[in-house]
Amino acid sequence: MTETTKTIPPTAPPPAPHTEPGAARDVLRGLREDLLTGAFAFRPLLPLPEDAPFLRRLPAAVRDRVRWLPHLVLGALALLLMTVEIDVSYDGDAAFVRALLLGAPLVMLLFRPVGAFWLSLAGVPVMALAYESPGGSWPWTGSAFISYLVVLLVVAARFRPRVAACLWLLTVLVGGFIDLNVRGQESGVADMAYVSGVALTLLLAVRGWRESRRQVVEQVAVVEEERSRRTLLEERTTIARELHDVVAHHMSVVAIQAEAAPYRVQDPPEELVAALATIRENAVTALTELRRVLGVVRADLPADLDGWGPEAPQPTLAELDDLLANVRRAGLEVESVTTGSVRTLPQGVELSAYRIVQEALSNALRHAPGASARVELGYVPVGLGLRIVNGPPAEAARASRASRGTGHGLLGMRERAAMLGGGLTAEATDDGGFVVEAFLPVEPEPGAGAEAAVAAAGGGTVC
Repeated sequence: MTETTKTIPPTAPPPAPHTEPGAARDVLRGLREDLLTGAFAFRPLLPLPEDAPFLRRLPAAVRDRVRWLPHLVLGALALLLMTVEIDVSYDGDAAFVRALLLGAPLVMLLFRPVGAFWLSLAGVPVMALAYESPGGSWPWTGSAFISYLVVLLVVAARFRPRVAACLWLLTVLVGGFIDLNVRGQESGVADMAYVSGVALTLLLAVRGWRESRRQVVEQVAVVEEERSRRTLLEERTTIARELHDVVAHHMSVVAIQAEAAPYRVQDPPEELVAALATIRENAVTALTELRRVLGVVRADLPADLDGWGPEAPQPTLAELDDLLANVRRAGLEVESVTTGSVRTLPQGVELSAYRIVQEALSNALRHAPGASARVELGYVPVGLGLRIVNGPPAEAARASRASRGTGHGLLGMRERAAMLGGGLTAEATDDGGFVVEAFLPVEPEPGAGAEAAVAAAGGGTVC
């Protein structure tokens, strides 16, 4: 009998903890990638974004051209500084050399920013040798001082903050090395270190503030979206609860009638009794599942909404007059017009129609105090049309009571109409009021042609 030995493959070692030396290596690796790897890679300066605040205030004809303003400024600055350097200095070829050393990096910023910095930094010792009068801002001339500072700021603005710190440190080291090798001469290295340090600090501060502001705007947008989604879910929960009442009522009637049917017939066949028992069993099962689903939907409802019992009767269009009377008592002058042949519609349609009218009138009370409203109901063979319109708020009330809504009520009305396969629109009117129009489809019933004729004749009632 041979004994086999099972070889267990070695497991991978756990990742090394993130220590200070490891973090330092990561920083150095990042700086090498930013400043050395592909230092002269093509990174063109992009035009200003189209949504820049000051661009939106300009005419559309010049907006596209103004987007290239940074490129124009850098080119003009390079030309200006080169001209000043040549005109102010009268030392022959050395002036042209210094002009090229301060102008070429500015132009190079448009395409290869890191290479522009290295070129400007390499020009510092050359500038020190070509500048025969040490003192003041030496090793830079006045024009070269401005050119180097602009290159430093533009490169720092386009890369990460740690790159800005590295640029400033390289500037101080190179300037200090030159200063130490020219004894007894006044230099501008300390001035460059101070001015560039303050400018880079302000640049990074403004950049951090803008980034924080952008994150706050994004967070506010996310919170608003979550709030709208929460409102939508709560509205759908309310609709589900109301539909439960409608469906549960009809299923209960089916179950009761199926149970009582065998007793209405003398000696019913066994097949009929079994079929009716199956119908009742299926109706009871459907009711149980409906209550279970509604329980899941209502699990997160607030206590005040969850306290409304599902057995509470739901309103229909028969109670619309009571709703209008309550609204009139609240101070809103409202008129009701009904056209077409009034008939009893499916309970879900009547409930949704009632809620839409109720929400539209509530909005009129909140946002248009002192205005009048009109409710129009149009019965047609294929559905029910609704139109609720209110006038503009009174002048005295417009400044004191009218408030700006969040749109959640309109969202709920659209959900109710879409649930039934209909549609709803809501918009402001030309006179400053508001109108809500909806259509709720209904399966046409036999004899609908006569009703259509009555509707076409303009039959209706006015309350």
